[in-house]
Amino acid sequence: MADGRLDRLRQTAQDRVTRLEQGRRTGLFVAVTRRFLDIDGVTYGALISIELFTTVLPLMILSFGYFSGFADNASIGTMFVRQLDLTGSTGQTVRDAFGTSDALRSSWTVIGMAGWLIWGIPMAITVAGMFAKAWEREPFSVWERLGRGGAWFLIYLATLIIRERIAFGLSARPGPQVGLFVVALIPVWLFWTLTPVLLVRDGSRGRRFLIQAGLAGVVIDGIILPLATRTVFPHLLSGWTSFGPIGVAMALMTWCAILGYGWVVTACVSAVLWERAAPIRTVIAAQTDGELT
Repeated sequence: MADGRLDRLRQTAQDRVTRLEQGRRTGLFVAVTRRFLDIDGVTYGALISIELFTTVLPLMILSFGYFSGFADNASIGTMFVRQLDLTGSTGQTVRDAFGTSDALRSSWTVIGMAGWLIWGIPMAITVAGMFAKAWEREPFSVWERLGRGGAWFLIYLATLIIRERIAFGLSARPGPQVGLFVVALIPVWLFWTLTPVLLVRDGSRGRRFLIQAGLAGVVIDGIILPLATRTVFPHLLSGWTSFGPIGVAMALMTWCAILGYGWVVTACVSAVLWERAAPIRTVIAAQTDGELT
């Protein structure tokens, strides 16, 4: 029985070696697309999009209110206006849709925050499961996914706040903002480098190759998505301004969808980059949970 199991493990490992060798000869786009389809990325993207809208957005609003001291002249709408480069009536509509931070003071309680964090439980489990599939690892147990996904989620919120403070809170002039935008990529890179360690079983194996995996998050979440939203969303919102707050909500749902699918693509790209950078023996050992090492 033991010999038969060992033979099956060896055969599985050999099949993985062959697939990895073939995968490294294909283009990055082909490999990422194949991984995205293999993990049912369309479904994961839709799930994460909904959970982002119902969880991350309210927590972002509450966190902004807290860090602004619940000032009656501060609004998270101003943050979106800066990040999306909105002007005129479109920018004013976004500000009005969110109101001021002072109105959120009563929600900043243990019970209030716990209620929103509970909403984050399904998202934490979903994201952890999605990364495990993308990296082709055995998933953690439900409780481990909850704990690790919850920690990842809190670090993500902290990264958002730090990034916003660096990129837009230190200077309003265009020249310095370009440099600050680049500096703000550092916490993004650290976050996405740490992500596999938190969400993927044996994710710290081959840690020096995680730098390349983290670069996937920098390029997609740190550069492509912000620049795309600054280019597309002003035009999108200008057409929905007449709908008032509902138009803003429609735009935010679209933003959550783009971000959700961006996370799935980031998971696939980071996994493929790591597999191509790390030695095949290291990849096989990680994906078989070290059973053959």
